[in-house]
Amino acid sequence: MPTPAAYSAYRPIHPVHAATLGGVLPLYVCTLIADYAYYATYQIQWSTFAAWLLVAAMVMTTLALLAAVIGQVRGSRRLLYTLALAATWVLGFINSLQHARDGWAVMPGGLWLSTVLVVLALLVTALGFSSLRRGGVR
Repeated sequence: MPTPAAYSAYRPIHPVHAATLGGVLPLYVCTLIADYAYYATYQIQWSTFAAWLLVAAMVMTTLALLAAVIGQVRGSRRLLYTLALAATWVLGFINSLQHARDGWAVMPGGLWLSTVLVVLALLVTALGFSSLRRGGVR
């Protein structure tokens, strides 16, 4: 039987945490797609769609960050994941400020920030769900 200290290092994330983390990447990808559509067409509706998708992504990122911080308080040893999620939240907030600007002032900064956010969200999702694969099936 594993010791409690060894067990806590490999404990998978909580199902609510997994649900919120699972929503982060698709929302950031949809934000990037809407930003690219606005960049290609300059129809203001795409900028509005991107801003609303970004708000939804920020809500999910906030909930996942809250769950990660609670996990850190409870003894999880996933500091890199929590820091990467915090960096994603900060960059998402900066991107929200970028999208709050005038419709013509959003590009190209919003597109670049959304691209970096998708890469960060992919990294965070991989780090967050990596604990589910440890140990294998017994």
